[in-house]
Amino acid sequence: MKKSLLAVAAMTAFAGAAQAQSSVTVYGILDVGYQGGNSTIANNGAATINMPAPNAALPNGQVKTTQNVLGQSAEQTSRLGFKGSEDLGGGKSAFFTAEFTLTPNDQTLSGNTNGGLKNRQTFVGLKQNGVGDFAVGTQYTPVFNANAATNTGQFNNMVGSLMYTGQADSSLSSTADPQYGGGYNAMTTRVSNAITFNTDTFAGFKGHLMAIINNSNSTQASTGALGATSGGNVNTNGWGLGADYTWNKLFIAGAYQALKQNTSAVNSTQPTGLTANTAAPATTANSPQVFGNSAAAGIALCTAGYNGATTAITNYSCANQAINIQDNQGYIGATYDFGILKAYASWITRKASDTQNSGVYQKRQAEEIGVRSFITPTIEGWASAGVGTFTPMGYNQNSAHMNAWQLGSNYWLSKRTNLYAIYGQYAQGVSTYNTYNANGTPATTAVTSVNNNSYAIGVRHTF
Repeated sequence: MKKSLLAVAAMTAFAGAAQAQSSVTVYGILDVGYQGGNSTIANNGAATINMPAPNAALPNGQVKTTQNVLGQSAEQTSRLGFKGSEDLGGGKSAFFTAEFTLTPNDQTLSGNTNGGLKNRQTFVGLKQNGVGDFAVGTQYTPVFNANAATNTGQFNNMVGSLMYTGQADSSLSSTADPQYGGGYNAMTTRVSNAITFNTDTFAGFKGHLMAIINNSNSTQASTGALGATSGGNVNTNGWGLGADYTWNKLFIAGAYQALKQNTSAVNSTQPTGLTANTAAPATTANSPQVFGNSAAAGIALCTAGYNGATTAITNYSCANQAINIQDNQGYIGATYDFGILKAYASWITRKASDTQNSGVYQKRQAEEIGVRSFITPTIEGWASAGVGTFTPMGYNQNSAHMNAWQLGSNYWLSKRTNLYAIYGQYAQGVSTYNTYNANGTPATTAVTSVNNNSYAIGVRHTF
């Protein structure tokens, strides 16, 4: 009897100790309020520009939009997350994170046209004190993490930053996240099928590595009447690296990542007029936007370069086009805390190229400076301004200058709850989008410009 009681007591004590060595935390953000904005996209050229959904085409003239809504996620994306860790002994530990986007104004939680409950990051990993940690799953990229640590507006979702171009509310998509020009997708935020390694801090330095592997190679089974094929290779790979350094009040972060997606199958309707080889790439009207930002590494390119045409290409369909793209992204940022305010400076670049024709690409680069400070113990304000250039997707396209600025303020009711007000503007100068004949000469030209602004007043609560 005594032995049984001792055994029960020992097991109870062991279970209690094991429970004490692991922990799970539920956390999240709810951000709601009033949002408004105005958007003007002008096309003064002779050609209609093909654009991604929901804007199928931009005809001659101007497209103006004015919107307002009791929306969500203006200052930060609403989310729900679970994270935990377990002490394995000897300085080792296991950890996990599962985090999902919340859309407070949507009626369904499982998903609808706005996405509903979407995966932001989900991974599991191991850590060794004094060395670092590695994790596998859907995770933020090194460029995103470096940018997040040195961003003046702390990645709010309103217009006005060239470093981060988020989306506050889907009903404001044409304003807060225009499907057009350099105001869209400054970087790839997260990738799936990723393994990452982060070192511990040594003499102020910390390193970051990322690799992406998602390959599918299958037998090519059949060929359709229009040349569509099934099977073949669909390979998504990528890598990234970054480092940051802290010295007293100075913080510097930098990162670079290269994402590549190739498929050997041609899954779209082929352009007519394809014959024997010629040197000049021929294109139909170019879509101005190919930058994407999804959980899968790689971005869809409506490929505009085809060698081998002797006549002008017509009847081109981008639907289900094979994805063949190399997407290179880089970032450098720094902050310095002067005490009364914190100063920010950053630079970002991105270039997406057709892997089968390097002359067909889209490019974006920008610089930004800003300040952030507590005006009183409860009132915080920030201001930022940036300039850059954007080159639309295609062959021998012209670059357009762009600029953006933003003002914002928080009134802190407590450590977890604040009221906010944000206003920002984005402008893109005149750019030409060319359509080329088979001999490489311009066929038609569309001349465009973009002007957007957005504003928000709301409340954010963290838990």
